[in-house]
Amino acid sequence: MKQAVDGPGTLATSGLSAAEAQERAERGQANTVVRRGSRSAADIVRANVFTRFNAIIGTLFAIILVIGPPQDALFGFIILVNTGIGIVQELRAKRTLDRLAILGEARPRVVRDGEVTEVPAERIVLDDVLDLGPGDQLVVDGVVLAGSGLAVDESLLSGEPDPVARKPGEPVRSGSFVVAGTGRYRATKVGNAAYANELAEQASRFALTRSELRAGIDRILRWITWLFVPAAAVTVYGQLRAHQGPVETVRGTVAALVPLVPEGLVLLTSIAFAAGVIRLGRRRCLVQELPALEGLARVDTVCTDKTGTLTETGMRVGRVCAAAPGTTSAPLSGLSPVLAALAAADPRPNASLRAIADAFPRAPDWPVTASAAFSSAAKWSGVSFGGHGDWVLGAPDVLLAPGDPAVAEADRLSAQGLRVLLLARAGMPVDSPQAPGPVIPAALVVLEQRLRPDAAATLAFFAAQQVSVKILSGDSARSAGAVAGALGLPGAPDPVDARELPVEPAPLARELSRASVFGRVSPHQKRAMVHALQSSGHTVAMTGDGVNDVLALKDADIGVAMGSGSPASRAVAQIVLLDNAFATLPHVVAEGRRVIGNIERVAGLFLLKTVYSLLLALAVGVAHLPFPFLPRHLTLIGTLTIGIPAFFLALAPNTERARPGFIPRVLRLAVPVGTVAAVATFSCYAAVLAEGRASDVVNRTAATTTLFLVALWALFLVARPLRWWKAVLVAAMAVAFVLVLVVPFGRDFFALDPFDGTAMLTAVAAAGSAALLLEAGWWLDRRLRRPRRSRHGPAEHPR
Repeated sequence: MKQAVDGPGTLATSGLSAAEAQERAERGQANTVVRRGSRSAADIVRANVFTRFNAIIGTLFAIILVIGPPQDALFGFIILVNTGIGIVQELRAKRTLDRLAILGEARPRVVRDGEVTEVPAERIVLDDVLDLGPGDQLVVDGVVLAGSGLAVDESLLSGEPDPVARKPGEPVRSGSFVVAGTGRYRATKVGNAAYANELAEQASRFALTRSELRAGIDRILRWITWLFVPAAAVTVYGQLRAHQGPVETVRGTVAALVPLVPEGLVLLTSIAFAAGVIRLGRRRCLVQELPALEGLARVDTVCTDKTGTLTETGMRVGRVCAAAPGTTSAPLSGLSPVLAALAAADPRPNASLRAIADAFPRAPDWPVTASAAFSSAAKWSGVSFGGHGDWVLGAPDVLLAPGDPAVAEADRLSAQGLRVLLLARAGMPVDSPQAPGPVIPAALVVLEQRLRPDAAATLAFFAAQQVSVKILSGDSARSAGAVAGALGLPGAPDPVDARELPVEPAPLARELSRASVFGRVSPHQKRAMVHALQSSGHTVAMTGDGVNDVLALKDADIGVAMGSGSPASRAVAQIVLLDNAFATLPHVVAEGRRVIGNIERVAGLFLLKTVYSLLLALAVGVAHLPFPFLPRHLTLIGTLTIGIPAFFLALAPNTERARPGFIPRVLRLAVPVGTVAAVATFSCYAAVLAEGRASDVVNRTAATTTLFLVALWALFLVARPLRWWKAVLVAAMAVAFVLVLVVPFGRDFFALDPFDGTAMLTAVAAAGSAALLLEAGWWLDRRLRRPRRSRHGPAEHPR
């Protein structure tokens, strides 16, 4: 490789040629790893088809096909249709994720044929030369070739909190990221040989990792599996003692076991997650881990930076003024070349230096003898220009003593929401260990920031949802407070300087609960603040776009990165806002609440069916009675009171914040309501059997009607608070059942006879009594437990 000098003190290389890169790629020396933006299509089909309960249902389906009639095998076809819907939805979500992952993936800068170009990470080959700047994530292992103030944070790999300076000849590892300076390094390990390719893989994976919701559902499914054997044994014994023949015994046992399986619960969970991904994808929001939707539903605190979230990323120089009123430490007209030279000397300028470069484009040809890159911890940068002086640019209250007049003037300007930087002359080269040392103020550079037009509405949304917002800014506290105050954030008039905060978690948590705006926050303080909030029981979402946000993004319950942010911030975040719109965050939170709240709602319906099916199977078996249903009857009831309604309820709006305790809340609905349904149905069935005058068809019709009406009332309870479309949904299910009873084809297909007045009156009376009992229980539960009000006004039913 040819080497050349590219700027004073910076060693650069021409890198590989395109032909050399192609040759290495053909030899298998490219950075190719098994990395997917989502599960493969085969994985999706396998996950939806080959499940434990599909195997059970499939076996029972095959048995019914053998013994007939085919109407009783209807449950098998419904499972096939539902599974097909789940596969289609997940494939749609896969396409959405794959498309967004391509937009959001990191594109390293590689030197090829002497030119720097962006390429996908998988096109990097062995011996490639990569260009580095602040915020860049290292995607392969290598050795540093050149550097100017290069500092690398390896905390994501080693846990070591302090950045490590890297000089030419020293190794760097993939998974770390640049916090300051610039440089180039040569790739020595690529692909699966690189140290942290797992981190890069996890940055865009369609993950179904462990969560409270999925863990709860899995636990419930295990419990149901354990109940199968005793339920089957009791049912078979009861049918034989009731003098049922072998075929009737098998049919009754199948009818008893099929509804025990909440076959649609896992399916609807997948559909709800997939639909959430698709909805957010339309808003250019990349969900890199699906459980992030659940986490967002639980968020009660949002921590965010100021720049790039509340304000536009770009800035402009408003004016350059004297360091303090009445001072003339340096002619302001003579500082233009200095500012232009500082901006031009940085090969990867941050937003502040870009604004200065735009305002002062004519840079003098001054030799650079030393440079110090900006870092969020130091909050200053500098360049030594030989005979033209040593100059620094940074936070006035960091470079100067507290009582300096320039600090007071900077505070006055910051209180107007302006970003203020101090231009000062240092007394030593900026790369000295003691730099910058005492400085001589030269001028204040005032940068104007534009508020995002949607920021105020976003903060208002969080306030309405009782989600507190904490501004963690690297700017001065007064500047951050002024911006937050202009947006109406509660607590903005009393900003806090983070340098005065306690270190211990408990006192820090108390300060965080008291204030809303914090300035001069270092990267490690952001991380400590997230930990303090979590230790006091909060679920924290962290938003950011810079390298100084990476540690906090990684440790927050939910990390949200801006699409234009640093590659490192995008890699560790669970959610990436590709359009960089802070206003998208309310939609993301709302989608999380919709998914989790509705899954919990429909889970109660599915487990309700399991409870009443189990109790009916046990009661009939113990009483030695013929099982009151054919498989087709329970398929009809389940479809009209659970299957179809649950599909719509799972996709309905829901703004209630998710809370811990998924299993207790679901069982609190399913067990009592399921018990009432089973008692009412068994009582009706026993009563009509005791009369001894009706046929088996009439007896089964009475039991079917009772169970349908009680289950329909349970649906009515779950659907509350009632909206017009929910009322229409419940009414439509009732009409569908009536049509089955009155239309001859429906009566014949489902083997029902509704024309025995006494039996039907008994069924309606039993169902009415059960409905009154359920309604009384609902109102009592509502009175005993404080209702929560939704954003739309009416109190949500405590699930």
